[in-house]
Amino acid sequence: MAKTNNTHEASFRDPSGYVFYEGDTLRRVINPIYFPQYKKLTQSGFYKTLIKNKLLIPHEETLVSDDKIIITPEKIPFITNPYEWGFEQFKQAALLTLKIQKFALSKGFILKDASAYNVTFHKGKPIFIDTLSFDFYEEGTPWRAYKQFITHFFGPLVLAKYHGTDIFAMLTSFIDGIPVNLIASMLPKRTKISSVLYPNIHLLAKMENKHSEDYKAETKIAKLSKKSQENIISSLYNYISKLSLKEASEWGNYYTKTNYNEGAFKTKKDLIRDWVQPLNADSLIDIGGNDGTFARTVQDIVQDIIVTDIDRNAVDYNFKQLRENKEENMLPFVCDVLQPAPGIGFNNTERNSLIERLKEYAPDITMALALIHHITLSGNVPFEKSAEFFSKFSKYLIIEFPTREDSWVESLLVRKREFISHFDFYNESNFEAGYKRYFNIEKKENVEGTKRTLYLLKNNNYDK
Repeated sequence: MAKTNNTHEASFRDPSGYVFYEGDTLRRVINPIYFPQYKKLTQSGFYKTLIKNKLLIPHEETLVSDDKIIITPEKIPFITNPYEWGFEQFKQAALLTLKIQKFALSKGFILKDASAYNVTFHKGKPIFIDTLSFDFYEEGTPWRAYKQFITHFFGPLVLAKYHGTDIFAMLTSFIDGIPVNLIASMLPKRTKISSVLYPNIHLLAKMENKHSEDYKAETKIAKLSKKSQENIISSLYNYISKLSLKEASEWGNYYTKTNYNEGAFKTKKDLIRDWVQPLNADSLIDIGGNDGTFARTVQDIVQDIIVTDIDRNAVDYNFKQLRENKEENMLPFVCDVLQPAPGIGFNNTERNSLIERLKEYAPDITMALALIHHITLSGNVPFEKSAEFFSKFSKYLIIEFPTREDSWVESLLVRKREFISHFDFYNESNFEAGYKRYFNIEKKENVEGTKRTLYLLKNNNYDK
């Protein structure tokens, strides 16, 4: 079947259908080959139950004909990818996938694939977004997406337990999941005595090796009862539910280490709120926003908020907060401004780069607080370069500039040692000159009690 010019670049992977854009609206075409499954999933109430329980993205039928069915899913403002998640997000996405597979089995279906890219975060929770990932269950057959679940979810989570959550960044190199042989090789030898890790990782790795004497064991799982599958799913679910990190996973003392007092902290919050309110913004992204403290200052007046940080523990802490408080309008994810997530997959287009996604998201307001000195002094990025970065997706930019007298700036400058004189350019005048190439300065105010200045900038190419 011919596809539109706006077909999503990753759609070639699924013969059941494809995703395309009609203007700003995303739609999914279902091909005739998938009609039997789709109709049964619809008529049986399977979709309806998953949607009611907020496990599957809601959709409505837009067109039904003999050669295609078109459905329109509920809009998700911003798609995050697995390598941008914190540990708890990754964990909840894995549990969601297992929960859906268990329910599918009970209703005579299976998940035919268990890609981590079938899950994203929406309204504060993980949500399954591939409506066509289901197939009929055939009695006695094993879960064909089992290995994919191991390489996309279970393996990365276990590796994170032993090596830290930066391991998730490996997924930018392995769009089809981290190879099970690599996972096994990176785990401590003692994990081979684990009743869960041995069969699901080490034995699976052996079975992948055709030269291994254990390769013949593959034939032993050609048939697997439904009860046995349910036991495997329960075992994985219980293990993942109890997974925790070796590294510090609590994040709550960042703002006790700030170099300004409580009064200055409140002044900064008030300034941000006063500047945001008259802009009538629907969307905001706080880049380098730590645990979302300042973004929450405007949570009641901005409909959709994204908070990023380079520290996965900060992102984790933020996600735990929003789950506890049932906050549906905030999305945390991991972002290194000095190395934004690239486009990956075939032709580097299956998963869009962070900058491409931010351009599409086009937030009304971008915040960059306590960030520019890290970009400039840690990353050696000239002001005009960081201004160019923000200008690609920002309409308004609220940015904080710590002066050379700020204690954190002094600390960063000292580390430059013999090159310290090179950074004489780090001052307000040069900062403003660099940013004026892309932005107009709307407001500027010193944060009382600090050595910092807050700016409200407007993109030169944007007229509200």
